[in-house]
Amino acid sequence: MGMPKTSSDDTQQLTEIKNRADFQLAAVQAHDLASQGFSVSIFAALLLLFAMIANTFGLSPIWVALFCNNAAALILYGAGLRSAYDVAEWRRKKAGLADIRLGKPAQSLIAFVTSPWSQQPTEGPDRIDRWTGSAFFAGRSLLLRIGARPLWVASLSMLACLIVYAGWTLRADSTVIGTPFLLIIAACLAFAFLLLVTERRLAAIDAAEWPEAKAISQLARVPIFVLVLSCFCLFLSTRGSGLSIKLLAALGGFVALVGLEFLLRALASMFRPQNDGREPALIATSLVAGALQWPPQPLVSIQLELRTRHGIDLRQIWAFSFIRKTAPAIILGTLFLGWLLSGVREIPMTGRGVYEQFGRAQAILHSGLHIGLPWPFGRVIPIENGSVHELATAVSTNDSDEPLADAEGPAPESANRLWDASHISEKSQLIASGTGGGQSFQIVNMDVRFVYRIGLSDQAAMKAAYRVADLPALIESTANRVLVHDFARRTLTDVLSEGRLSLANDIASALQKNMDEQNSGVEILAVVVEAIHPPAGAANAFHGVQAAQINAEALVARERGTAAEQTNEAQLNASLAQNNATATAREGVAASEVAELRFQAEQSAFHEAGQAFLTEEYFSKLMMGLSHSKALVLDHRIGGSIAPTLDLRSMMPLVDPDTSAKPNTPYQSEETGP
Repeated sequence: MGMPKTSSDDTQQLTEIKNRADFQLAAVQAHDLASQGFSVSIFAALLLLFAMIANTFGLSPIWVALFCNNAAALILYGAGLRSAYDVAEWRRKKAGLADIRLGKPAQSLIAFVTSPWSQQPTEGPDRIDRWTGSAFFAGRSLLLRIGARPLWVASLSMLACLIVYAGWTLRADSTVIGTPFLLIIAACLAFAFLLLVTERRLAAIDAAEWPEAKAISQLARVPIFVLVLSCFCLFLSTRGSGLSIKLLAALGGFVALVGLEFLLRALASMFRPQNDGREPALIATSLVAGALQWPPQPLVSIQLELRTRHGIDLRQIWAFSFIRKTAPAIILGTLFLGWLLSGVREIPMTGRGVYEQFGRAQAILHSGLHIGLPWPFGRVIPIENGSVHELATAVSTNDSDEPLADAEGPAPESANRLWDASHISEKSQLIASGTGGGQSFQIVNMDVRFVYRIGLSDQAAMKAAYRVADLPALIESTANRVLVHDFARRTLTDVLSEGRLSLANDIASALQKNMDEQNSGVEILAVVVEAIHPPAGAANAFHGVQAAQINAEALVARERGTAAEQTNEAQLNASLAQNNATATAREGVAASEVAELRFQAEQSAFHEAGQAFLTEEYFSKLMMGLSHSKALVLDHRIGGSIAPTLDLRSMMPLVDPDTSAKPNTPYQSEETGP
């Protein structure tokens, strides 16, 4: 089997590679890039550690944003160093140069970090090793197709974007800088100076010696720019400026934009054919980072890339030459026209404005288009026109952090009005009371809201624009003073009962009077007393007092009802007894009168008829007595042919009849039988 022979083209290409300066210096460049990458990685890890500490201990959000932005910028710079290291390492291997190792501290740290993933020798592969080996070979084949260089850049870019997203915020707090934080700022500025020295050194290298040096120097300006401006933002924050957190958020957006550009370039390079025999291209280049130069030339890099890669020279195109010549005049004319158009103002339907000329108020402009002097000679101060606002007496009830409640779900926590919980919109207030015959005070929680607007007149708009700097703060302070004065002459019982009806009107009139005295131009529309109750800690005791009072009043009412019921029952019984006695007496008198009349009538009839009246009266009484009775008259003297005769006279002697008489002989007898 014959040995392969080296062709003349390969020999000539190898000779050219050995004669090129970038291949001859590849080992030194790779060592330089590895050292810089190691230093950048250590400092980025420290910044991430500081960000985690600041977030854990609840420090100001500006510290978290500062550490995250700088760590992300250093990670992107490390991604550029890693991409350039791959190119330099390929050249070193092609030139056959020996590798220059890092120092012993760096090698020890790298070995300590990579020791958990180092392969340990085993006696024999088990099932898990075979599975992991299969997965390793599959991942290796995929890695050979995609390439390790794009994956490194894409991973670091995504990590930088996630770090920026984790620390991005617009909530500013006052920052007090202590000695430890001064040391951190000094370290950041010192590292920025070292990066500046590295950037100047790379910018001075000739492109023939190191083609990637210019791109790396442009990329080094990103962490320098972010470090310096972050320290400046921290200085502004100590002075109480709200611009600091916004500037930090803008820096985070700039770093995220560079990271997204790296990610797109890495994804695009994955579709290129992977050939180890071809010199790899630098992936981590950025047009956004290239804009950090003076004078700014954003189109030079695009023009150079088009001329180098595609042979298109934009300078030879007449249209671009004409645009370049006429652009200054067009831009200046556009700016002048825009400055003149700043004198045209549009006032919306729900607003109005105070028009000023040379710093003096001229008139009140209502809705519509208005033409005046351009800025800064003329300006319009916007004023509300009839917008109604609501203000609470306590802290602001801003529920931006609270999630929106479902329309068909349970009510949010802010709607809880029970007395056993404190509310953010309520304020404690002292109120007069009487305890044990002496004067004292009590504490109540109240939720009083003021509905106001700026007056509709032009004079009210002028007052609101020039006499009041912070209208809600003025209303809140004045309302608190009015509430203190008003509650000083009221008691808790009065406020919680009938006095609550007049409370809102008294507070509204007093507050409107104070606003008019201060020439604020504010019109108080209504005062809404949503809740007045004892504080949450004393709610149970006050409930017990109210329950005892209600029970006492209920007992008194119950006893009064019982007494009234018994009194009415006694009166009813007495009335019934009196009526019965009166009726009985009247009936007796009437009966006696009837008896008297009957006696007189019978006496008169006896004088006129004599014995006949008595006999007739006797028979009538007998008929009345026998009318409802059954009588059977038996007499042995009554025969079949003789009609019965009943002699009821009483003059005959009561003697027994003669038993010797014959039964067939009839005779009269007074004996009767049933």
